[in-house]
Amino acid sequence: MAWNKGKQHHNQAHRLADQLLQTRFPPVARFRLLSNGMEAYHRLFTPNCEVTGDKACLACGNCMDSCPVLRKEPARLEKTPQRTSFALEDLVGEDCEICYSCILSCPQVDMEWKDYIVDEKITEVIPQSKKLRALDNYFAVIAALLLGVVIGVFLVW
Repeated sequence: MAWNKGKQHHNQAHRLADQLLQTRFPPVARFRLLSNGMEAYHRLFTPNCEVTGDKACLACGNCMDSCPVLRKEPARLEKTPQRTSFALEDLVGEDCEICYSCILSCPQVDMEWKDYIVDEKITEVIPQSKKLRALDNYFAVIAALLLGVVIGVFLVW
């Protein structure tokens, strides 16, 4: 019974994540809040300061640096000196390309969410150029002719 409850919670979390991922605004801040916050392996060694469970933006700027909208239009960055996920939302807004790079670059988002996005949401497509496609057809014809000649030689013998 406990396993079934865990599975049900897992499915609800994924449905919520799917809704957030379809929103036209950079989703990194919302996924940071779904995460566990500052994990031990994210921390710098600070002997006089104990930081645990903080879900606040670190202002590291990773999300802004990874955003394709801001890379295409760097003039947008001049609007604010901040390097936070909230500044990213303000600068990009509905122009978000829904590429999820902000989530994948954020040190505050749990690896489980990053794995879910990579495994379930990102389709890797490598477009083939027209020249390569034409060459593929050309080489296929040559290969078929050579194969035909070889088969013909063996049939004649």
